[in-house]
Amino acid sequence: MEIFFNFLKSDIFMLILFIIVIVLSVLYITSVINLKKLRTSYAKFMNKLGNGNNVEELIQGYIKKVEMVEARNEEIYSYCKILDSNLKRCTQKIGIVRYNAFKDVGSDLSFTLAILDDYNNGIVLNGIYARDSSNIYAKPVENGTSKYILSEEEKEAINRAINNNK
Repeated sequence: MEIFFNFLKSDIFMLILFIIVIVLSVLYITSVINLKKLRTSYAKFMNKLGNGNNVEELIQGYIKKVEMVEARNEEIYSYCKILDSNLKRCTQKIGIVRYNAFKDVGSDLSFTLAILDDYNNGIVLNGIYARDSSNIYAKPVENGTSKYILSEEEKEAINRAINNNK
């Protein structure tokens, strides 16, 4: 152990430390010079890439534009959700049944028309054709049924409207 301490106190050790410091200083100066060259080269490259404009500023501008587009897309998405919920209350389902209301008329000129939304709410129209008159009756429909008595043709039109749109 004493040999080691003597070595640390010797001139050879100091010379070795001095050489290490000089080598590290040269490496540091070389690194600084190379870094400066790299920065200059990078600045020239970025100016050429941006056609004389600062590419970093261009990229930051594009990032801001992308963020604005993302915010606008969120607004559009929210608006589409509202439209989707409103659309469910619009007429979407239609069912029609043609039939012969009276035996002496001879053709299927009478009809029943069910017009419903996505929740099966709407109306059912029943048009009865006779030789001397034609009448149309309307009944409200809620959840696929009506509080009024429905004819077989009206029930069939409602079922067609509900089942044809699945």
